[in-house]
Amino acid sequence: MKDIEIPYENERGKRYRFFEIMPGLISWLIIFLPLILSLINPALGVFFVLGYLLLWVSKAIGLNVRSIQGFRMMNRHMKLPWTAMLEELSQGEVPEGAERPEWHQKNIDSFKARSGPDSFTMEDVRHAVVIAAYNESREILEPTIQSVIDSDYDTSKIILVLAYEERGGPAIKKTARDLMREYGDVFQHAMAVEHPAGEPGEVIGKGGNITYAARKLETYLQKENINPLHTIVTTLDSDNRPHASYFSALTYVYMICPDPKTVSIQPIPIFTSNIWDAPALMRVIATGNSFWNIVQSLRPHMIRNFSSHAQSMQALIDTDYWSVRTIVEDGHQFWRTYFRYDGKHDVIPLHVPIYQDAVLSSTFKKTVKAQFLQLRRWAWGASDVAYVAEVGFFRPNNVPRRDLIAKFMRLLEGHISWATAPLLLAFAAFVPLLVNPDSYVSNQLPFVVSRVQTVALTGIFITMFLSFKALPAKPARYKRRRTFFMVTQWVLLPFTTVVFFSFSALYSQTRLIFGKYLGNFDVTDKAVVTSDKKRIM
Repeated sequence: MKDIEIPYENERGKRYRFFEIMPGLISWLIIFLPLILSLINPALGVFFVLGYLLLWVSKAIGLNVRSIQGFRMMNRHMKLPWTAMLEELSQGEVPEGAERPEWHQKNIDSFKARSGPDSFTMEDVRHAVVIAAYNESREILEPTIQSVIDSDYDTSKIILVLAYEERGGPAIKKTARDLMREYGDVFQHAMAVEHPAGEPGEVIGKGGNITYAARKLETYLQKENINPLHTIVTTLDSDNRPHASYFSALTYVYMICPDPKTVSIQPIPIFTSNIWDAPALMRVIATGNSFWNIVQSLRPHMIRNFSSHAQSMQALIDTDYWSVRTIVEDGHQFWRTYFRYDGKHDVIPLHVPIYQDAVLSSTFKKTVKAQFLQLRRWAWGASDVAYVAEVGFFRPNNVPRRDLIAKFMRLLEGHISWATAPLLLAFAAFVPLLVNPDSYVSNQLPFVVSRVQTVALTGIFITMFLSFKALPAKPARYKRRRTFFMVTQWVLLPFTTVVFFSFSALYSQTRLIFGKYLGNFDVTDKAVVTSDKKRIM
């Protein structure tokens, strides 16, 4: 197998370190660019700020349009009769009078024409669900298992793997065994797999846990003579609840792929499971993350593995599973598969949600800290810039160069924008004025920017409207004023984007500059709120 592993710290040479430093260096340079240009010439600073603002206004318009389109797409797909469509795909025809999307018949015709040693039927497909846990309580884990059981898919074709950490302590071991004993018979097979603590060569993170569990799954598949190409593996965090039609829709999409081994399938993570219980700051962040995922589902060239995703067991075997050397194993798995198959890898969007929790801990202070740590962990994906450069440009491979360059530049630009855009949009207009208080153009810039931002902020009303439509029913424990707070919370948006998004990205990128690696996966605190408003961790 070709080498697709991240080098260990002591194996990273000057070239690798250069690309690790690159995202943070560019981000800090862009942040200080208004100041530098204003010192050179007031007009240069003004033109830079105006140009940057207009660029992001155009992007904001596009994002608003995409959020509406994506939300409609998700709602349509949630209502589709996926189980019936899956049967029709296998039988090769649509019953007379049945209302189906136009693309359904095209998929049937394409599927009928397919033949060969790798062809398979709906009856051949098996699902494996790997639930990653650390030390979560039964109140967190049980609803996740129940959501799999409550799906419209035959659970006798689902293999459940509860992957938990030895370092989580004896309580999680007991919880895992109790859940397997109570629910195991519902599935084709169920097993609780304990990931040993202190495995050599591993960072403390989710990647090692689910990789260890997947190896046990491989052993089971070999024993039962189940084809790994016919087995779709979905990874879930302990608080993830798939939509009822998720497995049927996933099976459908997997079966119509010409080469399912080389694809990942990405549902839409929606952070609304506990949205009524989370503090206002976390609600704004969770809603923003949800709609960003909805937008990404309409941008196939940008979408990457994130959080819960699905991939064939054969692809996981071919890539030696997830990396155990990084704390961002989900997004990094895209690149492992991409290089393993010489660029023949796509992430296929599945317009069906997997519901997740907004960040919630035992106290407000701990919740705020947990939220920042979660975003900091996601922002550590900037470490993939060096990995992609090293493996893509300096190791032998057959990846198409044009495609590699485009993907590399999107990866780099995405992390730089994450770190810089909120700060520049919030404060850059005042920099030329502070440097050149007597300059007419510098004095006018804040007013011009304010007017443009006022127009651009109308997009918030679109997000507000759609977020209300996406809300689950308000729990009986909350009064009507809670709904009012769901509206007023949006005044916090500028604060959340700067403090949580920009700062978390800058923190991660700056650590990369100085080689201060994050070698520990900060497990996000999870709490359940009871009917009397008590929090259970």
